[in-house]
Amino acid sequence: MQRMSSDSPSPADRPDPNEGNPALRARVPDHVADGCFSTGAIVMTGPSEYVVDFLQTIGRPHRVARRVIVPHPVMPQFIDALNTNLDLYKSRFGELPTPPQNQNQARRPTPQEIYDDLKLPDEVLSGVYANGVMIGHGASEFGLDFLTSFFPQSAVSARVFVSAGQVPRLLESLRSAVRQLEQRQQSAATASVEPVGDQPADIEPNSDPAPPSDTSSGPDGTPPGTEGDGASEPEDPPTSPDA
Repeated sequence: MQRMSSDSPSPADRPDPNEGNPALRARVPDHVADGCFSTGAIVMTGPSEYVVDFLQTIGRPHRVARRVIVPHPVMPQFIDALNTNLDLYKSRFGELPTPPQNQNQARRPTPQEIYDDLKLPDEVLSGVYANGVMIGHGASEFGLDFLTSFFPQSAVSARVFVSAGQVPRLLESLRSAVRQLEQRQQSAATASVEPVGDQPADIEPNSDPAPPSDTSSGPDGTPPGTEGDGASEPEDPPTSPDA
């Protein structure tokens, strides 16, 4: 697992999260550098990986902006790193704003219903692999740089910005996916037959689309943020949209 942290301020309240940690620098390809803003996420648990679909639900059609494939062993490290960043954010900026929730949702939608309403572009369909992540944050958003850490150099495979108020919901979605996998593994240990594979799991909607916050990308391949924490090491169907 790679961990990184920086308290050094920089212009626009976005310090370089790699400062003092040169070994954690990763190359940022041109097509990844701009990143994308996400208003929600769906986490799916597969037989050997988690699939995190970052959504854009501003306007129509709603769409999957980035799909990130995370191996099972990496997810707990990702959760720890994100939780650490959340604590750092609260210590510096105070409690996070709470996005509005849709009170009219009478029942939990099925995976098929959710994806029937989402556009999944061909270029996103296969997703990108990530066995590490660097996390930074500013006053209004968190920046997630997902990494492919292979010899001889790490590279950023996806860059996603999430408003600060969405982070607790994202964390709960990730934790729900891990709990789902643990329950499945426990059931497999006591049952003679356990269905696994690509069949959708339950989706837990834990929030509704929220308007974007003030975001911008950091310079030269560094995620925006004041403190950062990363996780690395490397994966199942929908667990929960968070927006």
